[in-house]
Amino acid sequence: MLIGEVARRSGVSARMLRHYESLGLVRPSGRTGSGYREYSAEDIRRIFQIESLRSLGLSLREIGRALDDPGSTPPELVGDLIRQTRERIAAETELLTRLCRIDAAEPGDWEDVLQVVALLQALGSKSADARQRAALSSVDEVPVPVEALVEAVLSETEPNVAGALRWALARSGDGGPVLLARGLDSPVAAVRERAVRSLAELPGGEATERLQDALANPDAVVRGFAALALGTRGMADGIPALIDMIEQGRNDTDAADALSVLASDTATADRIATGLVDRLAHDTTTAPARGRLTQALAGIPGSTASDALVELSHDEERAVALTATYLLQLRAAG
Repeated sequence: MLIGEVARRSGVSARMLRHYESLGLVRPSGRTGSGYREYSAEDIRRIFQIESLRSLGLSLREIGRALDDPGSTPPELVGDLIRQTRERIAAETELLTRLCRIDAAEPGDWEDVLQVVALLQALGSKSADARQRAALSSVDEVPVPVEALVEAVLSETEPNVAGALRWALARSGDGGPVLLARGLDSPVAAVRERAVRSLAELPGGEATERLQDALANPDAVVRGFAALALGTRGMADGIPALIDMIEQGRNDTDAADALSVLASDTATADRIATGLVDRLAHDTTTAPARGRLTQALAGIPGSTASDALVELSHDEERAVALTATYLLQLRAAG
């Protein structure tokens, strides 16, 4: 079969067939009396093999090795292709994300585009100072899309940079609470903590709702930060989580302070005191935990807390009894 007919039947151009021949991938088995290339059935089969492997993304050099080198194995080549394809997809996905973020910033001209690109690059810099400057400047210059700030704050390990990012995020407008709430479900504990810390610094009702939802999170650290944040907003939803923190010794001083702030009205004060007393009565509550729970009663006004301290002043545990007695003396003096 002559080259023109092979090209028509295979869909491979005559020029490409000649290129294959120059590379040694496929050589016509014969020549006509006039010197034209003549392809045998086996040659045509080889052409289809080459095209099949090209469809998988193999280079012509890799195809030659696959067809002619006995040491070349399919698992090796396919594994390389999988790795290369994943790298290419990751690169294209990163580019798409960057383009979408630039579009979200609604740049007015190319100067704005360049500023957004510069800020996005700075947020991903290895230099903590560069990341911090980018976070602080993102508010005054062309705004960085919320998605970029959220991604940056969830991955930031430097406390100062994280604080700057949270500050920028709080001033970035809508969208932050929803994106941060997704971070609460991350399999990485550090990411969950960064997400709830960032939510705690966002203003508005939507952030508050996400913090209320976080009280049901399986991660005790997330529940604790959410409870503290809600306490500063005057919301009593997190009282059980705050008592948990005191019992477990996690940010127990902050939790006790939050409870004392919430105990500004009689009904809430009685509710908190009752919760502390109930936890003190649990058989599983350890001696150190009982001491912390007793101390927390110091900041709770009202008769329920006072009555509980009177009873605790006679507690079998000497440390608890002494603490309760001292707190009663302070109340009397006050």
